[in-house]
Amino acid sequence: MRTTFSTHLGICSLSWNEHELTGFQLPPAERRPDDVDPPLPIMAIIERVRRHLHQDYQDFSDLNYDFTQVGDFCASVLKAALTVPAGQTRSYGEIAAAIGQPPAASRSVGAALGSNPWPLLIPCHRVIAANGKMTGFSSPGGIETKLKLLALEGSQLFPL
Repeated sequence: MRTTFSTHLGICSLSWNEHELTGFQLPPAERRPDDVDPPLPIMAIIERVRRHLHQDYQDFSDLNYDFTQVGDFCASVLKAALTVPAGQTRSYGEIAAAIGQPPAASRSVGAALGSNPWPLLIPCHRVIAANGKMTGFSSPGGIETKLKLLALEGSQLFPL
């Protein structure tokens, strides 16, 4: 199931199955004919997203994500990204180390974050290059969106 909802940044979408979240899209998400009215637990998540985007920072690590859709390595990377608090960043190498991988796995960590089906909820935007440079961000708006989210959360901005 899927729904779209308005935030002050634009339209987002959230999708779920019976027990878990299956996806999230940052603006500009498009409304679709198959969108449904969300049940109360999904409405609660939507309200948390809205609060987060109004600088009432939320920790989304308590949500149920359908990690079966991403594979074991990617799931471990995404779970590590969930530990990075709002206003902070980690490097790809630090995420690799957090999951017991060598620094050479940084590129694989970046690829896993690039396939994140839950951007913002699983804060892949908080993971940056070791030298502080912004690298790719697969959500709409790319690096510009990544910088906006980091600024919204009070992170120090880094050079492009």
